[in-house]
Amino acid sequence: QVQLVESGGGLVQAGGSLRLSCAASGRTFSRYVMGWFRQAPGKEREFVAANSWTDGSTDYADSVKGRFTISRDNAKKTVHLQMNSLKPEDTAVYYCAARVGSPTRDTYGYAYWGQGTQVTVSS
Repeated sequence: QVQLVESGGGLVQAGGSLRLSCAASGRTFSRYVMGWFRQAPGKEREFVAANSWTDGSTDYADSVKGRFTISRDNAKKTVHLQMNSLKPEDTAVYYCAARVGSPTRDTYGYAYWGQGTQVTVSS
């Protein structure tokens, strides 16, 4: 079992930056693929980024590539999402998720989810 708690959301102007954090409980954090997803009002939850410590891979949605960076600290059992050059279309609730296995962009592939943190980007 893994419990995930996100933090770091807030209101920011377009072009600004935010850093989201996700703290995990449980053992063997390093074996989990960690992902970030987001859900805007009236839209489906979508993949943002994922990181696998096991194979060293990192994956980003095209819409955030070059602006967002996912990183993790296994000793502290945390994963971060650094978001730069934010746009109004980045406004959403951001969720941290975890899975065992290979990285995937599929929402249904993640067994563990945090409660989400709101990110609002004003124009």
